[in-house]
Amino acid sequence: MWNVSARRGWARAGARAGARAGARGYCTLSHLDEAGRARMVDVGHKRVTERAAAAECYLEVGAALLELLRGARGPKGDALCVAQVAGVLGAKRAADLIPLCHALPLSVARVRIALPPPGAAPRVRLTCEVRARARTGVEMEALSGCAVAALTLYDMCKAVDKRMTITGLRVLRKTGGASGDWPPQGTTPPHET
Repeated sequence: MWNVSARRGWARAGARAGARAGARGYCTLSHLDEAGRARMVDVGHKRVTERAAAAECYLEVGAALLELLRGARGPKGDALCVAQVAGVLGAKRAADLIPLCHALPLSVARVRIALPPPGAAPRVRLTCEVRARARTGVEMEALSGCAVAALTLYDMCKAVDKRMTITGLRVLRKTGGASGDWPPQGTTPPHET
């Protein structure tokens, strides 16, 4: 009986290795080694350059909550201010949250929270812009800052509106590094709103 389960284990291990090898045939993921195991990318050979990235997401809210946010009258105080500070912290701590992310000395992290104009769809736009002089990009820091700001705003407002939804987390743009700027000069990111 032991031999049967041992063979099953070897078969599963072989299938996983085959799947990893097949995946590497279609794309190259820099965070996988030759055997398909996760690893931190070595950026020691790269030049230090100015890097920047911006990300956005939305928090869809109800009309009643939107009015509370406009008046800074949320149940836990000024939710927008707290979410903004939390977003900066989220950008600074990206490497603590994302296992293979490099810790970078950020030059700046700016989080902006924009309420929609009266009559527009009740969704709050959150953006995070990050800059650093580093050997690798700062997209993860921008995404982390944006996500943490949205999560904090959600946490501070959930007593009023349990149907909030965080949507559309994405990189808007990045500059610097060997791979160049994204989106390419003169174009806009997909689904730009």
